Amino acid sequence: MLLDKYIATLYAEKGSSNHTCRAYSNDIMEFMQYCFPDRDGESDFDDNFLKLVKNQNHPIVREYMMVLYRSGIKKQSCSRKLSALKSFFHYLIKSGLIDFNPTDLVPSPKVQRVIPDFLTIDDLFRLLDSIKSETILEKRNLAMFEMFYSTGLRVSEMAGVDFKDIDFEKQVVKVTGKGAKQRIVPVGTRALTCINKYRAMIGKENVPLFLNKNKSRLSDRSMRRILSSIVTECGLNLPVSPHTLRHSFATHMLDSGADLRGIQEVLGHVTLSTTQIYTHVTTDRLMQVYDRAHPRS
Repeated sequence: MLLDKYIATLYAEKGSSNHTCRAYSNDIMEFMQYCFPDRDGESDFDDNFLKLVKNQNHPIVREYMMVLYRSGIKKQSCSRKLSALKSFFHYLIKSGLIDFNPTDLVPSPKVQRVIPDFLTIDDLFRLLDSIKSETILEKRNLAMFEMFYSTGLRVSEMAGVDFKDIDFEKQVVKVTGKGAKQRIVPVGTRALTCINKYRAMIGKENVPLFLNKNKSRLSDRSMRRILSSIVTECGLNLPVSPHTLRHSFATHMLDSGADLRGIQEVLGHVTLSTTQIYTHVTTDRLMQVYDRAHPRS
């Protein structure tokens, strides 16, 4: 099936994550089901689908997007679904199966960028300082969340770090991010100290950096669960996820005068526009300070 071949290409050639491949597959399958709601079997489906797409007098993509808009789906979701279709049709063009991309005729919905949630420095320190460090698992948790805040890594990236990826002398960690792209990220002294104390109790073999109680790699799901438990225990009445720690890292760095492009490289953002969302946070705060402090504001 065309969709299966496309997803295989997305995974093998572009290095897309399992999450991205699954999301694109679901979005494209929903579109195909809209085009042929009563289809039976798979034998001639690809041919019929290509015929429909090639028919420039039948604006099927535009119709589909209008149905999505009217159903009340959020603009962010509509935009993602359109991006999935755009990528799929681009693949069909490269494969010589169609000669134009029908999504080119459909304007992308204007999505208002949401300012990310982040913790204040006081709340962040309160969270980290509440983590005990007596048992092996407590030392692991402290090292893990100190590293989250020290590096701004995505939770999937953190779960993939091996002990050998850390250069303690240069104070950096080698990270494999989206699209299997690797980058070097600085790690603070405090995080490295906590990691050394944790690893001293379990040995320093070249194994996953953070281990579960069975000495296997700690999953990103487990990291989320552990953080949720720690947030509850410390009485921090705020929604906090690993991505909140990432946002907090970037916001605090920018507040302290870090260069936006430097933050972009550390976070592993492909474009600067993705990183620029943090300037909204700091600009809002700057205006509040200005209004309070300037005598003629």
